[in-house]
Amino acid sequence: MKKTPFTTKEKLEEIAAKYPTPFHIYDEAGIRENAAKVKAAFAWNKGYREYFAVKANPNPFLMDILHEYGCGADCSSLTELILSDATGLKGDEIMFSSNDTPDEEFKKAAELGAIINLDDITHIDACLRALGGKLPETMCCRYNPGGVYTLSNGIMDNPGDAKYGMTHDQILEAYKRLADLGVKRFGLHAFLVSNTVTNDYYPELSRTLFELAVEIKEKTGISLSFINLSGGVGIAYKPEETPNDITVIGEKVHRVYDEILVPAGLGDVSIYTEMGRFMMGPYGALVTRVLHEKKTYKDYIGVDACAANLMRPAMYGAYHHITVMGKEDEPCDHKYDVTGSLCENNDKFAIDRMLPEIDRGDLIYIHDTGAHGFSMGYNYNGRLWSSEILLHPDGSFDMIRRAEEPRDYFATFDCFPIWERLVGERCEVRGTRLVGERCEGRGL
Repeated sequence: MKKTPFTTKEKLEEIAAKYPTPFHIYDEAGIRENAAKVKAAFAWNKGYREYFAVKANPNPFLMDILHEYGCGADCSSLTELILSDATGLKGDEIMFSSNDTPDEEFKKAAELGAIINLDDITHIDACLRALGGKLPETMCCRYNPGGVYTLSNGIMDNPGDAKYGMTHDQILEAYKRLADLGVKRFGLHAFLVSNTVTNDYYPELSRTLFELAVEIKEKTGISLSFINLSGGVGIAYKPEETPNDITVIGEKVHRVYDEILVPAGLGDVSIYTEMGRFMMGPYGALVTRVLHEKKTYKDYIGVDACAANLMRPAMYGAYHHITVMGKEDEPCDHKYDVTGSLCENNDKFAIDRMLPEIDRGDLIYIHDTGAHGFSMGYNYNGRLWSSEILLHPDGSFDMIRRAEEPRDYFATFDCFPIWERLVGERCEVRGTRLVGERCEGRGL
């Protein structure tokens, strides 16, 4: 499959004239079309809801778009809970997946009416402690079957090495205890593999969880209200990969549902998903401009973005396709390493990549950064986060997050007179009084 940018060189130059590179850009039309497709794929299930994985792209403008299609939010931190609340999501539109969770986060989730998804059996006591001895009426438990998870096309991942979820025996015990503590409505959740490019993952996971749901009913008397298939549905980062077909996936899950849950009297169980990458990944790109070409033992193309803008290639060698804008039809007869400016040799977007001949000033379009792109950014070397741009269906565009400035980077130095040194102005931050290079009377 040929990977084609969702916009043109001319449009990107127009945007770059107003908002300098590098920037992440998102395709509103693509996001909406995909969200509608996901909703339709699971329309057979009356209670279906997609809980967008906020960690994939925590931008409220994008979350707002998904909310229009009935999507909630999957959160795993206090900040994500606050963001989801500020975006207008309420109550059970928020799923809070516990993972080594501080008490204050359980408390905030309960305050918002979010569904709390317990990662470990000991978190029952943690919740009781955090919530003053009374649990919410709805609770979810996260399952880990252990071992190696395989499909017909081979090994997918190794849940036995994952830190997430409860064992089979623990989860049965957890449901019994939750029922004794007054919980009325129960959910089951599992996240076993990541970024699968196969239509078989959700159906096979469904079989695992649906069979467990039947066993839970038989052994505890508890009928689950919902089953959350979590994420793991991936995208085709490489041109030779065949993208997942969410319509086919939904149909296959439906067949397993009818085969296992309906005969067991569980035909009213709601199905939830919490996709991040599939919902947003293909509809974002990192746009960067070529600054330098260096010829030593290899040919290097230096761009104005770096791993601080897109960590995945540096972190674990992830592939992101690259298009040189305006040269889409030219032969890929030059071999380059495409690099950023960090003081780390793994700061490379591509290694030995065959591309058209590249010139200084060219715009480079790095595909599929809509999920785990901007959100994994960091400030190493004092590099600042880029802006984010939303491209509307009519060709207009808006900045939905401004680029960081040095003042943002220095904003947390409450106890150091950074602005006195930089701009000759006294810095009064959150009531802090600065005296020379010491901080007295923090007053925080």
